[in-house]
Formats: sequence, structure tokens, C-alpha cells
Amino acid sequence: MTAALPELAEGNFYYQSLGGGRFRSTVHAQGAWNEHEQHMAPASGLMAECLERHEPRTGLRMARLSYEILGLIPGGEFSIVTTTLRPGRTIELVQAELVAGGRVAIRATGWRMMTSDTSAVAAIEETPIPALEDCKPFDGASVWPGGFIASLEMRAAEGHRPGSGKVWLRTSHPLTDAANSGDVARLVGLIDTANGIAARVPPGAGSYAFPNLDLQIHMYRKPSGEWLGLDNAVSFGADGIGLTSTVLHDLQGPFGRAEQILTLRKTS
Repeated sequence: MTAALPELAEGNFYYQSLGGGRFRSTVHAQGAWNEHEQHMAPASGLMAECLERHEPRTGLRMARLSYEILGLIPGGEFSIVTTTLRPGRTIELVQAELVAGGRVAIRATGWRMMTSDTSAVAAIEETPIPALEDCKPFDGASVWPGGFIASLEMRAAEGHRPGSGKVWLRTSHPLTDAANSGDVARLVGLIDTANGIAARVPPGAGSYAFPNLDLQIHMYRKPSGEWLGLDNAVSFGADGIGLTSTVLHDLQGPFGRAEQILTLRKTS
């Protein structure tokens, strides 16, 4: 796809805050499919941060984030508009819209839920992935172009293959030039990479494109730290639709799941 390159901010962060809910992306937020677009991962992290900062409530935490990708996410300047859709004492639904070029590019909703002490019955039916120190460096930029993928440090577990992989990743770049994002926003801002860490087919000419139309995140535990672990499986159907399913980890263990529906397109 050909389009004029946007005017980008400069700095070792993903977004410059312009005030009033307005932001400008840097090259580090650049997408992998087109050089003039943003990658969904940092954009979703920034939207998660805006949702967390919107009318925060003591005793509630974000448990589910649902993103609908309504079209290409332009690089450069954009705004994020947050609203409360369903206020409540124990559960609350909030929304954020990323608006660029006069249209909504991403719509996100988040369920905040009341927390309580359920440690007596806590249990997780997920298998931890290999420890960080048991994984080897993985060069995602050798597979994918774009400034965002180049900004990541990755390590892959043994047995990594097309369609399935276990990868740890982190970034040294803060979400914004303020460098004050919380762990949830920082880690959520890495999750969308799940669709590319173990691609079933190589991206590029003469193969297939498989962009995701959404990103659904469920978190049964609040994550922390700077490393995100992805235990990933990619399925392609026979009629042009696929699914990337991922168990999410921090260094303490599994904390949730992510799903991404894919549109498969033959490339020339």
C-alpha cells in the first residue's frame, strides 16, 4: 500500500503527549504491514493507559479489554477520547476511541471489576512457560519490518516453530514521553505482537497477509514487571479466516489470555 509518510515525533518513546488527549507517534510505534501506519500493540497500550486514568475507582481493576480495529491506524497525530458507558459500584464499563484523520481507527472497551480476597480458592489451570534464562535471543526484526518490532527485545523457548511458540519480550521505550505508565498499560502494549511471533507462513510478497481485526484480553490476575510471556498458537481455517490464541505470562506466571481473529489474504 502506498501513502504519504506521516509527520512523526522524535524520541526514545512511542508517543509524544500533546495535551488534551492528543498524541503524536514516533517511528518506534511504526507498524509491520505498512510503514505509514501504527502498530496495534503500542496503540492498545496507550489506550489501556487512558482507560485506567479515566475516572479511576478505588477497589476496581481492569479485568477485560476488548479492541475493535476499524481500519488502518495512521501514524502521526491522533486523539484518544474516553467515556464511561456503564457506571457501577462493583462493575463498570469504560470506552476509549482512537481518532485519526477524522475517523475512529480503534474502539476499545474495558470492564473494571471489584476486587476482593479470594486467595483461599485461587487456582490457575495454565502451564507456565520456560523461564526467561532458559530461552534464547529471538530476532523478530528478521521476520517483520517496522519500527515497533525493531524496538523489542525477544527470547524464544526451545521448540519454537511456525504456528506455535513461547516467547518472552520487553521494550526499553516508555509508552509516552512522560515515562509514567503503569505495568498493565506497558504489558498490554506488547500483547498484539502475539500474531507475529510464530507466523504460520512468512509475511510478504508471494505468501499471505493475516492482519487481526480485533484484540480480546482477559486478565484473572493483575500483571506486573517489564517482561511479557506469550504461549502462542495460530490456526488458519480453509475459508480465509484464522485465529491466534495466547496464554499471557509475567515473571510470576500466567495471568490471562488473548485472542485475535485474522483475515487471511493472498499476497502477490
